[in-house]
Amino acid sequence: MHEEAIRKADVLIEALGFIRKFHGRFTVIKVGGSVMEDPQSLRALLVDVVFMQTVGMRPVLVHGGGKAITAAMERAGLEARFVRGRRYTDEATLEIVARVLAEEINADIERHINKFGGRASGLHHKTHQCLYGRKLWLDDPSGERIDLGRVGEVDEVDATPIENLCLAGVVPVLPSLAEDQDEEGRLLNVNADTAAAAVAQAIKADKLVFLTDTPGILRDRNEPGSLIRGLNPATCQELIAQGVIDRGMIPKVEACLASLEAGVKKTHIIDGRLSHSLLLEIFTQTGIGTEITRDDGQEEERGVARRTVMARV
Repeated sequence: MHEEAIRKADVLIEALGFIRKFHGRFTVIKVGGSVMEDPQSLRALLVDVVFMQTVGMRPVLVHGGGKAITAAMERAGLEARFVRGRRYTDEATLEIVARVLAEEINADIERHINKFGGRASGLHHKTHQCLYGRKLWLDDPSGERIDLGRVGEVDEVDATPIENLCLAGVVPVLPSLAEDQDEEGRLLNVNADTAAAAVAQAIKADKLVFLTDTPGILRDRNEPGSLIRGLNPATCQELIAQGVIDRGMIPKVEACLASLEAGVKKTHIIDGRLSHSLLLEIFTQTGIGTEITRDDGQEEERGVARRTVMARV
């Protein structure tokens, strides 16, 4: 019994250094994938967020809701259509996207954080819009532009409301919806990964964390034990060229690299399905996912611990 109590004390002592280091610092957390679909995983994540808030960190949540949107479209008799991995968003689809993201998922996350003892507030077109963007077009190999409907990219973030909520001890929760800068009052469906990166850059976050359905970046996607724990931008580019980083991981890594370039200190890709993965990544020496940092000699102590792994990549 005493050994178990001592073990718990050791865990708290290990966390203490990180709690002090990140006190008052911003951490942007992108939530998506299976985490959104599994009540137990979502509950563990939101408890982690409340813990972070309680010890003086300033977490910010950015979320999508792909599966929930598809299910809502099916109930409405609409068929989901994807173009190069992006949901084609006509007016009927956008209405569903906006309702599901802002009025259902966002409200549910806010309610659960408050239920677990924290404080949260949604920031979107129904409350206070913070993300602004412009319509996105894709280039076809033939030179033609591909229309995705009401799909856009975030090109401006109103950081003040986000920062003010954090300073007041409230967790801001933002859905992946932006107001169209060219058509005032109209919304755009935006990619949640790039939206989270834009928020992290705007508030100069210390950390940007992507919760995914994999342990992190794997050398072999079929082998969880091939997790690469530490990377820098140059090595990321090499792994993309080699095809090790591919498919849906590429935009996440690119968002990480853009954020590092803009001044975010550290980025993380972790498995959101693992209970309390967020706390394990932030408050332990080795973490549980992939950490990507700038190669500028300013890594924290934990980065030093990971450089040995990075050298073997």
